[in-house]
Order: sequence, then C-alpha cells, then structure tokens
Amino acid sequence: MCGTNKYGFPIRHREPKQVHFGFKTGDIVKAVVTTGKKVGEYVGRVLCRKTGSFDIATKSGRIAGINHRFCWPIHHKDGYSYAF
Repeated sequence: MCGTNKYGFPIRHREPKQVHFGFKTGDIVKAVVTTGKKVGEYVGRVLCRKTGSFDIATKSGRIAGINHRFCWPIHHKDGYSYAF
C-alpha cells in the first residue's frame, strides 16, 4: 500500500515497523493522564503513531493525542476484538 502522485507512480510508503514504544495498533491499554488538557483515566484500544502521540478509542469516543508515557498495556493484540 502506498501513496501515488498525479501520474500514478508511488511516492509514499507505509513504514515497515509496526511496534512503536512497545505498543502496536489494536492493543488494549489503560492511560492515566496527570497533566495537560486531557487529565483523566482512559481504557480502550490504542491507535499508535511513530511520534509517540497515541489515540485511544474508548466506549465514549476517540481521545486524541495521549502521550505514550501515560499508557500501560492491558492486553496485546491477538486478532480478536474485545468489548471493554
């Protein structure tokens, strides 16, 4: 999968590395945010980015921009989806 230019030639590629800061997209995490605008506890599925700024998809919606330092893994992705 890649991004193409207006002529159809590939110019952007997906990064082959999938694990960022010990997490990968689909892991279930608990985030305890102590500083900033998003103070609170969140439990949900993590959406990883290379920068370390993760999104957490919870029951109430997506929380964007949670730093990896606030996250603890609860369950690693295994191909199944879980209700939390």
